Amino acid sequence: MFALIRATVYATLFASIILVFIPMRILNSFGADLTLPNVFEKWLGLLIVLAGAGFSASCVFQFAFKGRGTPAPFDPPRQLVTTGPYRYVRNPMYIGAALAMSGAALYCRSIPLLLYNFGFLLFCHLFIILYEEPVLDRLFGDDYRQYRCQVRRWLPVIRKKNAK
Repeated sequence: MFALIRATVYATLFASIILVFIPMRILNSFGADLTLPNVFEKWLGLLIVLAGAGFSASCVFQFAFKGRGTPAPFDPPRQLVTTGPYRYVRNPMYIGAALAMSGAALYCRSIPLLLYNFGFLLFCHLFIILYEEPVLDRLFGDDYRQYRCQVRRWLPVIRKKNAK
């Protein structure tokens, strides 16, 4: 339970800064078009935000309950998490965050916010390659190396179960 509290606090701080504070500054600086003539775009953007946020939240729960840790680099999971969304893709939390930001960019009709999202993904990619993957390799060894061979970094893979 303590891992869930820690994970929730760290995820909330991350989301508050990276997914709310900075995007709000971008919207304040460059403006947003909230008077959409097409209500469909507004609802679609909102649904994408909620889907991305929910996807990321499910990852936080996986880290807390299965990994007994948090997404924060200074308080990582104690066990390798390969369940939930992690069965299909190695970085679903970042994907969920980027999805939420894409929805916000659509909702606000903000190209600068969409560009920030691409920068966020580039930063995540570099962080994963230069920091996360080497650390996970040291922490979890062969289990992580086997997981890396079976699950892609960004594009989900859905495998059919073998019928026996």
